[in-house]
Amino acid sequence: MLPSSMHVLRVSMFFAAVPLFAAPQDSAGNLKPKDVREIAKEGSAAMPRLRALLKNPVLEIRIEAVKAIVQTGTQHSIDPLIEATLDADAEIQIRATDGLVNFYQPGYVQSGLSASFRRAGTKIISRFSDTNDAVVPPYIQARPEVVGALGKLVRGGAGQEVRANAARAVGVLRGASAMPDLLEGLRSKDTDLIYETLVALQKIRDPKVAGNVVFLLRDLDPKVQIAAIETTGILRNKDALPDLAGVLNRTRNAKVRRAALTAIAMLPDTKNRDIYARYLQDKDEGMRGAAAEGYGRLGEKSDVPALRTAFEEERKDSPRLSLAFALVMLGDEKLSEESPLQYLVNTLNSSARKGEAFPLLEELARKPAVRAAIYPALPQGTKDEKIQLAQILARSGAADSSAPLESLTHDANSEVVQEAVRALQALKARI
Repeated sequence: MLPSSMHVLRVSMFFAAVPLFAAPQDSAGNLKPKDVREIAKEGSAAMPRLRALLKNPVLEIRIEAVKAIVQTGTQHSIDPLIEATLDADAEIQIRATDGLVNFYQPGYVQSGLSASFRRAGTKIISRFSDTNDAVVPPYIQARPEVVGALGKLVRGGAGQEVRANAARAVGVLRGASAMPDLLEGLRSKDTDLIYETLVALQKIRDPKVAGNVVFLLRDLDPKVQIAAIETTGILRNKDALPDLAGVLNRTRNAKVRRAALTAIAMLPDTKNRDIYARYLQDKDEGMRGAAAEGYGRLGEKSDVPALRTAFEEERKDSPRLSLAFALVMLGDEKLSEESPLQYLVNTLNSSARKGEAFPLLEELARKPAVRAAIYPALPQGTKDEKIQLAQILARSGAADSSAPLESLTHDANSEVVQEAVRALQALKARI
C-alpha cells in the first residue's frame, strides 16, 4: 500500500491532467472552427453554447456557429438565427437567412444562396439558382419575428447579395408583413435585388401594391422588365394596360413581347380584342398561345368556332394547350376522350409541358363545373395526374374538393397519399 502522502500526490496529478483531454472550452483565444463542429455533434443540447458563439470576436468561429445552428434545424434554432441576421458579416446574414427559410421549407439550404458560397479574401462569391419557384403552402405561417428580421435585411443587409437573398426568402415564406421593405427594394439600382423583389411580390399576390411596379415596365434590363411585366399581370393591374400595350408595340425583344401579350391576356378587357386578333395566327407560338388565353378570359361564346378550328389545326403543343384552356373557359368543360380539358389533364404526365398545363388547370379549377368534371376521373388518373390535380385543388378548390381529396388519402400509391394529405391541409387553411 502506498503511503498516504504519495497517494494524495498522484490523485492531484491525475486531476491536474484532465483539462488537457477535456472537451474544448468556448474561450475566444483557444477555440478553433473544428472545435465548434465538435460541439455541434451534441445536437439540440449544444444550442445554448452555439448561440453564445455568435458573439465570438473571431469571424470563422461565428461562421461555424451559424452553420451548425442551421444544420441542427429545430424550432430552437429560430431565435439564434434571427440573432445571427444582425451580424455585420454578409456570409453570416446569408446563412442565417437560408436557415430560417429551411425550417419552414425543408431542403432550402441545398438550393439557397449559401449552397454556392465561397470566399476569395474578403470578397464573397455566390450565385443565385435560376429556379425561384419555392413557396411554403398556405397552412404554414412563419413567425412574425422571422419575417421582420428578413425584411430588415431586404432594406439594409450587409451587401446587395444579402438584400436580394432576403427578398427571395420573404417571397418563399409569403411574408406580407415585409411589404414595405420589398417596395424599398424595388427602388434599388441592383438588378438581382429588383428581380428577387418582383418575384416575391408575385408569390405574395397583394394587388394593392401593383401600382408600385409600373415604372419598371420599361426597365433597360430585359430580366427586370420581363419580371415587372409578369408581376403586373399576376397582380391584375388593369390600370397598366396602356403601358403594357406600349411595351408590346415598341419592343424588339421577342421574350419581352411574349411577356407583354401574356400579361395583357391576364387582364381581360374588350379593348384588347383587336390585339388578340392580331396575334392569334402569329408565326411565334408564344404569341399565338397568349392571344388564345386572352380570348378565353374575355368570355365571349362567339369566339368558340374560331378557337375550336385553331385548336384542331394547331400542331405545336404550347399554343394548343392555351387554345384548350380558352375552350374550357368558354364552356367546353366535359372531360372525355379528345376533349380540351382531357388534353390539359393528359399533359400533366409530360415532363416537358406539365409546367405549362399546371397553371392553366389551376385557373380553370376555380370554376365549379370544371372541378365537377375532374372529380369522377380522379381515382382512375395516373400517379402524376393525381399528385398534380391534388396540388391544383389545394390552390383552387372549394369546400366541394374536400371529399375527392379525402378519397385520395386512401390511394394505393404512398406518394399520392402524402400529397393528398398536404393538399387537404392547404385547402382547409385557405377556405
